[in-house]
Amino acid sequence: MNPLTTTAAPASAAAPTVPSRDRFRPAWHYAAERNWLNDPNGLVYLNGTYHLFYQHNPFGTDWGNMSWGHATSRDLLHWEEQPVAIPCDAQEAIFSGSVVFDRNNSSGFGTARNPPLVAVYTSAYGGDSPLAGRQAQSLAYSVDEGRTWTKYQGNPVLDRASADFRDPKVFWYDGAAGSYWVMAAVEAVERQVVLYKSADLKAWEYLSTFGPANATGGVWECPDLFELPVDGNPEDRKWVLIVNINPGGIAGGSAGQYFLGGFDGVTFRSESTVTEGLQKDGSRMREYGWLDWGRDYYAAVSFSNVPDSRRIMIGWMSNWDYAGSTPTGGWRSAMSLPREVLLTRVDGEVVLRQTAVDPFEGSELGSFHLGPQRLVPGTLELPVTGTVARIDVEFEPGTATRVGLMLRAGGAQATLLTYDVAEGMLRLDRRASGHVDFHGTFASIETVAVPLQDGRLRLRAYLDRCSVEVFAQDGLATITDLVFPAEAGTALAIIAEGEGAQLLALDVVGG
Repeated sequence: MNPLTTTAAPASAAAPTVPSRDRFRPAWHYAAERNWLNDPNGLVYLNGTYHLFYQHNPFGTDWGNMSWGHATSRDLLHWEEQPVAIPCDAQEAIFSGSVVFDRNNSSGFGTARNPPLVAVYTSAYGGDSPLAGRQAQSLAYSVDEGRTWTKYQGNPVLDRASADFRDPKVFWYDGAAGSYWVMAAVEAVERQVVLYKSADLKAWEYLSTFGPANATGGVWECPDLFELPVDGNPEDRKWVLIVNINPGGIAGGSAGQYFLGGFDGVTFRSESTVTEGLQKDGSRMREYGWLDWGRDYYAAVSFSNVPDSRRIMIGWMSNWDYAGSTPTGGWRSAMSLPREVLLTRVDGEVVLRQTAVDPFEGSELGSFHLGPQRLVPGTLELPVTGTVARIDVEFEPGTATRVGLMLRAGGAQATLLTYDVAEGMLRLDRRASGHVDFHGTFASIETVAVPLQDGRLRLRAYLDRCSVEVFAQDGLATITDLVFPAEAGTALAIIAEGEGAQLLALDVVGG
């Protein structure tokens, strides 16, 4: 057996300390200081600052009083909570939407020297409004870089007289069809993405409709539409349409799916549709493009105006099945780590690759390394703990039946991340992960097919105080799950079943 070595990592900012009143509060995932949080909204970058807006109840830990919370960051890792940006009132709740930097002041809300940020959000009209029961799209603007917001007096700017028309994602299109703003929103119950265009963000003209297609077992929400190069080639590009769905996700409840294709400024045409219309039996679910194969990555949308045209996404790290029951303190729910999304070709097929913004890059926390060795069948406990950590491991399973990791273990509890060699399936099993009985659907196993590459399996797992995010084969597949371990659940171990497995390398940063 090769010796175990412990080395020091370069210095950097340490993880934030956890308040003693709540051991589940994450170190590196944004959570509001108090009260309810769900969908990320209005993700935008401006003048060195990333702005994260989100669905927020300023008055309690349950869903309600929907307003836009606000947090800012210079590095996507250290977040500073700001005052509520757009509060609800007696007439409207402020549902999901997006923010754009109107650099040419097309809206007239700013000036040529001081262009505005413009929020395009869904007004969910209540009983005190003449439009009670409707969902329509409205505007608010900021001329002080997002610190304060003013609602447009001409709201709503787009009303289809619908009860389920919501979640506008707006971007600037510049192509053969012209140059204008494009809005992707949803008719949620009809499982449709509806596209509109505008010159000034105020007057909108219908373009086209996409859907239903692929997963249709629940309402469609929180769309996103953007273009990416394939393997960095500017001459080889595809459009990506994100559609979040609840319920009907691949692991149950909430999830996000994606389509690849083309957009000509009017119509999105999918090249990855497996089933048109409403599929009844769900038998082809595993053929669809899923953003994440876990239970807790939903409403994912991307930042606008990011330098170098990078596409960075954040999702809500929960599931509508049990979001209101999670055993946290005076706060509820957190965001995923930000992820850069790319397109790559694998065996001739274009797929999405995701890479997390790494909180442990250059970390001052200690690191642990285990070098190449043959794995004896059984469990090899590691002389290092993992509560807030990044784990990188590479296996060559060979003739073994199963390899993997035991995470956050202690006593009878553990979260198991294992690979079944014969099936080619990666599993994250949280049935014994700790506190699982707060809701009947929480104890679960998530699975995704992960082909070996040159006989090897590479895994990167980010552990935080209430979550596990797994990136397999350099981000070709991801699984995100909440876990709520006991305080003693800190042990890590390697699992091997059957003879013939090789560990090529294991590294743990954090602890």
